[in-house]
Amino acid sequence: MTAGSSISQETSPVRRASRLSFWLGCAASVFLLSACTTPMDPRKDAAYHEFAYTADRPTVRPIRSISSFSDSLMCMDEMLRAAQLPTTLITSKNFIDYSSKVPAGTKEMIITALSQMSRRSNAFRYVDYEVNIVQQDTVQNLTTILLNNNQIQLQRPALYMSGGITFVDQAVISNRNDAGFSGPRIDMGVSKSATATVMGLEMHIGDFRTRTLIPGLDSANEVVIGGGGQGLDLAGRIGTYGVTFNVGRDYAIGSGGALRTLVDLATIELIGKWSRVPYWQCLTLDQTHPDFQRQMRDWYMDSGGVAQAKLIQSSLVAQGYLPPGTEVLDRDSRDLRDALARFQSDNGLVPNGTMDFSTYERALNRFVTLDNSGHLRQIGWTPSGPSGGAQEGKAYAGYLPVKNAKEIQLTASAPIDRVIDLQIKNPIGPGDKPTFEVGEQVFAAATVSRASHVYCYFNDAVGNVMRLTPNNVNPSSLVSANAVLRLPDWLVPNPAFIMDASQPGTERLACLATAEDVMDRLPAPLQGAGVVNVPGYRSIEDVEKAFRHALGEEPFSKAEVQWRVIPKRAQPVQQQPTANRPAPNA
Repeated sequence: MTAGSSISQETSPVRRASRLSFWLGCAASVFLLSACTTPMDPRKDAAYHEFAYTADRPTVRPIRSISSFSDSLMCMDEMLRAAQLPTTLITSKNFIDYSSKVPAGTKEMIITALSQMSRRSNAFRYVDYEVNIVQQDTVQNLTTILLNNNQIQLQRPALYMSGGITFVDQAVISNRNDAGFSGPRIDMGVSKSATATVMGLEMHIGDFRTRTLIPGLDSANEVVIGGGGQGLDLAGRIGTYGVTFNVGRDYAIGSGGALRTLVDLATIELIGKWSRVPYWQCLTLDQTHPDFQRQMRDWYMDSGGVAQAKLIQSSLVAQGYLPPGTEVLDRDSRDLRDALARFQSDNGLVPNGTMDFSTYERALNRFVTLDNSGHLRQIGWTPSGPSGGAQEGKAYAGYLPVKNAKEIQLTASAPIDRVIDLQIKNPIGPGDKPTFEVGEQVFAAATVSRASHVYCYFNDAVGNVMRLTPNNVNPSSLVSANAVLRLPDWLVPNPAFIMDASQPGTERLACLATAEDVMDRLPAPLQGAGVVNVPGYRSIEDVEKAFRHALGEEPFSKAEVQWRVIPKRAQPVQQQPTANRPAPNA
């Protein structure tokens, strides 16, 4: 009886649990059967559905797509502008991915690279010449209709770029390590792996007229796409129960970013060879170092929030976006957010007014250089932030030769002010003074290093002054950083004005740049309509004096070009052939 009683006491809880599970199962079945007989009412979930509006939004701010050679493209733009390369029409073929492993728009990357290389120099204009028969769009359909009716005419490009992703060798090298041990109540294992894949891109330049590839104008580069991972597996037992725990972390270098790096490098190389400029100077910038972005990220993470704010604000003061002597501002300060937005807009970033990593990198990359051993090092990073004048800043950005890193000593100096660049765009031989005949059109272009309000004035040889921009067609005076202000705008069919050499003598063109719109503060004659003579003003100096009086202590920048106008040469008279001459009177 004792043994039987013991068995009855041990099994009775099991029986009760079995009965409970049985009844719960029956209740669940009845509930599901009844629920399936009637449709669900989505209105009952309306409160839950409202979360979809916020859950659908990205949680990370978007950034500009950059590569290791983004600064090199800007350097090439400056180099082509200095070489006064005439505008060249160029197009490209659709690039084929022979490996079918990299689904990316290579052609669009080339267009972006050429555009960044031509912002100030206007060296290249891309002709969207190729028509995809399979993927027709509105532009292609309208182009076909207008071409068939002879209503538009496509300009023939001089050059075209071709190439493709020639290979992707996956897992060229692979390494994997696994280890583990087992005990009576615990099992554990660890693993680590690393792989490397090689991707190759080849590009060429060809003569569009003959569809022949130009010998020597080729580029073949490769890049390694790496990946790796670490993992931990843990299993344990407590009595008759078991617990399993798995954790791992992996990384993979994106193929899209790697391809953009190859495209930028190949475009710089091909354009440099074709234009015969020392393009290699733009490929030796510190920013093209493979570890530059990672090193900047490490410094960003190590500095902390307070130190980041001090460094970025000090850089904004050194570059003129904040007044000298500005105390450290709160992150939510309106003045700081405005300064950050203007700096971000001028440097090709998303102008969100926040101190993110992209802003940190752009604000401080000119204060980084390579030492003699090839390591990246900080220059002038003191507890109060970086300091340095315009020359030092440009040197670190790569536009001027950098001295030995050990010899560079930064000293506080005047902030970097806005720089305006004004050039005549007519073909002029090197060393020649610009000279035009009466009636010949003059073309010029202006750019500013920072977003500014730009006012351009024309002064003819007899003392008339005329404001060219802003005008009735383009009433806004604001010009973005590194954007080209064409005088006149030769890319539109009906420009606001045409600048002709009017009378023999010396003619002048000057542009003045200010931080704020000062039109309302100028004398009344200068506030009048554009492209008409300003009464009472005879020279550019009169205009400059009025600006100085209106602005007071506020600074402004000025750039000027001059050219000489000569009388129009007489055209030689071409005599008609004897057979076509009228017979003389008898």
